[in-house]
Amino acid sequence: MLAEDVVEPDAATTAGSVADSSLPEVQRVVILAGGLSHERDVSLRSGRRVAESLRGAGLDVTVLDVDASLLSTLAAERPEVVWPLLHGASGEDGSVRDVIELLGLDYVGTGPRASRGAWNKAIAKNVVLAAGIDTPDYVTLPQSLFRELGAQPVLDAVVGRLGLPLVVKPNQGGSALGVTLVTRAEDLPRAMVDCFSYGDLALIEKAVQGVEVAVSVVDGTDGPRALPAVEIETDGPYDYDARYNPGRTSYFTPARLTSAVAARVAQTAVDAHVALGLRGLSRSDLIVDSEGVPHFLEVNVAPGMTETSLFPQAAQAAGLDLGDLYRQIVSQSVGSPARAATA
Repeated sequence: MLAEDVVEPDAATTAGSVADSSLPEVQRVVILAGGLSHERDVSLRSGRRVAESLRGAGLDVTVLDVDASLLSTLAAERPEVVWPLLHGASGEDGSVRDVIELLGLDYVGTGPRASRGAWNKAIAKNVVLAAGIDTPDYVTLPQSLFRELGAQPVLDAVVGRLGLPLVVKPNQGGSALGVTLVTRAEDLPRAMVDCFSYGDLALIEKAVQGVEVAVSVVDGTDGPRALPAVEIETDGPYDYDARYNPGRTSYFTPARLTSAVAARVAQTAVDAHVALGLRGLSRSDLIVDSEGVPHFLEVNVAPGMTETSLFPQAAQAAGLDLGDLYRQIVSQSVGSPARAATA
């Protein structure tokens, strides 16, 4: 059952002090990691890293995999807080969070309804658009449509409408699995095949040229605040290999942005967090164009916490101790099921 084996941070946009005596004291935490998604390995690594940090902060932590014995174990142990560090479908689409609520347990992060909205990239883009946040133009197309109408006419229409380059990605999924940057029309069919190997609905969006940044947001007692943006520079696409295997990607934290653009980026991530009804923590992926305008790409309600993940890098750049920060996040999660009706 056990799964273990150029800009200085600004007080207005970083996560502030984590030493808040008004928060409830929590000692017993269960972390959920693993599962059966394509991102199982990343989840296990995230779980181990967070467990190490929380233990260093004095908490009693158990890491559990997601299997047939999970519910009986949780019901018997009744931990004070559950932290679902599951990446991929059930961990981020709200279903595991629904079950945790059925058990009446407190947990870290966004409630099930808002998780479902964030997990669906097209829905998330619609929500942030309504909130006045820029996002690249896009279409969503099911695999069945290509069988009914013929692949080439549909793809020709996509290129005619959105132009090139394009980004093709599964409408639901993470860790850049099934994601392709397409610069030539003749490469689009292969990108669609790769995308549909991870889901039946593809999101195709206009590729915005610019600086790619990830902005983590943490809820504090005074509301959500952004950690310093992490700038991502790779020797190719920022795919699964580039994300989790050191060497191909360089990170700059804080991102190499002017103070005005950095503030705009931070505000965009906070605005997306609020518009989508997220709770506890999140990470928004953005592209900053040549005019300094941030464009929302997607959001993650269960950010990776591995040694190469962006959330821990941002926290450390803000001068925060990971153990103290994670302990704050856990403590603020007490009472989460009672708040779930609004999330």
